[in-house]
Amino acid sequence: MQHDLSQTIAILTRTPAALNALLRDLPATLTLRNEGENTWSPFEIVAHLIHGERTDWLPRVKLILQFGETQPFASFDRWGHVRETQGKLLPHLLDQFASVRSENLDGLRALNLRPADLDRRGQHPKLGVVTLSQLLATWAAHDLTHLHQISRVMAHQYRQAVGPWCSYLGVLHCAGHGLP
Repeated sequence: MQHDLSQTIAILTRTPAALNALLRDLPATLTLRNEGENTWSPFEIVAHLIHGERTDWLPRVKLILQFGETQPFASFDRWGHVRETQGKLLPHLLDQFASVRSENLDGLRALNLRPADLDRRGQHPKLGVVTLSQLLATWAAHDLTHLHQISRVMAHQYRQAVGPWCSYLGVLHCAGHGLP
């Protein structure tokens, strides 16, 4: 698929509402449990998305536009979201994510990116040279990955309760999608 910025923005715009519809007012047994050691709960995933909004996506877009490949991206702290959760409840995180995402999308639109801009290149600390188009497409795919992850984590809570239907429920057999 050729990257289409308007489609990317459409996904990014809908993610806060999708998370809100899926998670708001659910019992903590569904939103605070994870799949085991070194896995994240839906609560933590929302905090991770907030952390990414603040430190990753739009800051990297601006870095590419300003410096190209001459200044590499700062490394992303995959556990930086822990600070986002301190003293907060899920409804607050959902509201916070919606707010910071809206601000970032306004900032992205204000850049008035042209097709030539999407070919501009930046330097990722592990992946090497990446294009602005790849970064923006990854932002949308990242959202979709975490929506999938939240569904999988919540379905995991039903593993025993579904009994023999477990073999028919693909979400209960998905092993996750960690780093290679």
